[in-house]
Amino acid sequence: MTIFDLVSAQEIASYWLELMTDVPPYFGETLFPDDQKLGLDLKWIKGSTGTVQVLKPSAFDVSAIPRPRIGFSTLQYEMPFFKESKYIDETLRQELHKVLENGSPAIIDAIMRRVFADEVELIRAARAQRERMRMALLTTGTIDIEANGQLLSYDYGVPAANKVSVATPWSDPDSDLVNEIREWQDQIDDERGVRPTRAVTTRAVWQAMMRNRNIIRSVFVLSNGEANMNDVRMRNYLMEELGISVHINMDRFVDERGASNRFIPDNTFVLFPEGNLGTTWFGTTPEQSDLMSSNVANVAMVDTGVAVTTMEKVDPVQVETKVTMICLPSFEASDEIIIADVG
Repeated sequence: MTIFDLVSAQEIASYWLELMTDVPPYFGETLFPDDQKLGLDLKWIKGSTGTVQVLKPSAFDVSAIPRPRIGFSTLQYEMPFFKESKYIDETLRQELHKVLENGSPAIIDAIMRRVFADEVELIRAARAQRERMRMALLTTGTIDIEANGQLLSYDYGVPAANKVSVATPWSDPDSDLVNEIREWQDQIDDERGVRPTRAVTTRAVWQAMMRNRNIIRSVFVLSNGEANMNDVRMRNYLMEELGISVHINMDRFVDERGASNRFIPDNTFVLFPEGNLGTTWFGTTPEQSDLMSSNVANVAMVDTGVAVTTMEKVDPVQVETKVTMICLPSFEASDEIIIADVG
């Protein structure tokens, strides 16, 4: 047995799948489920959901009249390619050699878990990049990434009228936030025929909502608002009054420059309807297309379309692990959301 037998794409993929059994999904994974297609081009129709026009009548024995896509627009982009690699360095390679000489299964397993924990960092990074793109769509309507000489910019055409700012910051306890949310719901309902019933925001915005005097007085009528609001009462009130459920998202990621960011920016409140908002599309990477059936490298697939490739290096003797992904979300429901700046 050699390090090439221990550190293989298949073993890394198995470790990742085992690791993910106890990890809850990202919020965006529930809104933009994964799928895969051939090639690099991603094409979808905006405005293809919502109010439905009835089917027109026709005489018998005549040709059908084609229906134009009135009010619909087609967006098409080339999906970006993401790729990074890691090496088993000289020190860790020597530790692995000692383990192989010892031959103890327990020690081998302990050392290999350390190795795999380091190797799956790139798979974690691919997962975080997908969530970063989905949440950028949901909170801005665009995706902008600049790193490694690449400038990626995608505008999904969220209508300007759907990007709003409040008259009074929600941090003001006297703001009229309930009526503002209701007006946004009515706006999408009137224009698109669907009513937003879900929202996402940060803990700071949620706490500001719980300090709102109008809401507190509505909940604690008998005490004239002299009581403390909590999460349960707030959620029950919003469901009864507006029919919405609010998800608080405080997850973070580290961008290409090493800066820590929240997936949901401060002072952002996004309102959207039930169901999937789009799809997280994967393309077919060169590793999946060309290397899986070759003897040049070991390739294993994880997370629908992420390729994990391990390659033997002879000088110095080591293993390179490469993670590649072609990915871009579609956003069919881009006309059915409200992106609010509540600061």
